[in-house]
Amino acid sequence: MFYSIAIIILLVTIIKLTLNRVKPNVLTIGQTAPSFELHDETGTLQSLRAYKGKKVILYFYPKDNTPGCTSQACSLRDGYKDLQEHGFTILGVSFDSPESHRAFIQKNNLPFHLLSDSDKTVTKAYGALMIGNIAPQRKTFIINEKGIIDAILSDVDIKNHAEQILALSKKQHTS
Repeated sequence: MFYSIAIIILLVTIIKLTLNRVKPNVLTIGQTAPSFELHDETGTLQSLRAYKGKKVILYFYPKDNTPGCTSQACSLRDGYKDLQEHGFTILGVSFDSPESHRAFIQKNNLPFHLLSDSDKTVTKAYGALMIGNIAPQRKTFIINEKGIIDAILSDVDIKNHAEQILALSKKQHTS
């Protein structure tokens, strides 16, 4: 009986320690967006700092050339002109290589940069890492001109993502 209780206590302790160790970073609206430097599809280093003074849509997605990720990227492509008119710059982030991103951009005529987070540091910093570290979660951050997070979308409508962002932006401006 004593050994059973000791084993249960040990297991509970191990589980708690494990959960605390892999606890994701939780960002909130109003926080300064974590800075980053990542290579884009051309191998050029892109940084959040370079977009200071611009509104940035930073969207994390699991994988190039998968049905959901393609729908999401194409929604942003189709709404690109409207998003630009509202002052937005779009940056996509996944673990895929710059070469994979380049092919994905060409195949789908995407007019924005895709960034390669192969070491997962930016995805972790934004709290967008899937359990098991297999891929980024589908998560979008709206970052204002001052580098502050204005909105976080965790429930992404992949087929209407551009419209979802525009509706949120209009709602924030009328509030």
